[in-house]
Amino acid sequence: MTAYALPPPPVPSLAIAGDTARFPVRRIFCVGRNYAEHAREMGADGREPPFFFTKPADALVGDGANCPYPPATAALHHEAELVIALGQGGADIPAASALSHVWGYAPGNDLTRRDLQAEAKAARRPWDMAKGFDASAVCGALLPALRIGHPSCGRILCHVEGQLRQDGDLSDMIWSVPEIVSHLSRLVTLAPGDLIYTGTPAGVGPVGRNQTCSVEIEGIGRVTTRVS
Repeated sequence: MTAYALPPPPVPSLAIAGDTARFPVRRIFCVGRNYAEHAREMGADGREPPFFFTKPADALVGDGANCPYPPATAALHHEAELVIALGQGGADIPAASALSHVWGYAPGNDLTRRDLQAEAKAARRPWDMAKGFDASAVCGALLPALRIGHPSCGRILCHVEGQLRQDGDLSDMIWSVPEIVSHLSRLVTLAPGDLIYTGTPAGVGPVGRNQTCSVEIEGIGRVTTRVS
């Protein structure tokens, strides 16, 4: 039995809809600018190859969480996203077989310190502190693909204090789910328990203190967060 100098940290995990078991999470990858209108609102255009950033797995928070407003920012933004959960790993996965590696799907919110991200972009520095802060990876309960299949369309919505902020469709993604999984597997070896946030439609904007933000994806579910 291995002895540790400190107690090992708990395994991050997600709820599974209709199940008492939980889904263990290994790593969190996020796709940048995967909806054309959002790419344009962020100053980019065209179908560039997908690029990725990461969040720590312990940044996960589930449905109904009360998240503290993060320090060092005056511009906390919501980003409604479809989240992929992988049940199988691998490298150099062909797009044609990539969906067989997907365990399930969930609604997610890629919380972002937008002012820190803008400063990092201007200085050509990494986005880590803009994206990977505590409680920045909001994710609802997972729905197994065996139950719902692999959605390629469906409305994705974000409300703040009941006001509609984002209204898009999964069919608007520049890179599809199998293309995302395949491309990422050519950069790193994927493993069971990896999550992939697949990008956000246009309309990202601020979430203030004591405001409630909800993300809903048609046929998949809703995740609600209160910023304290």
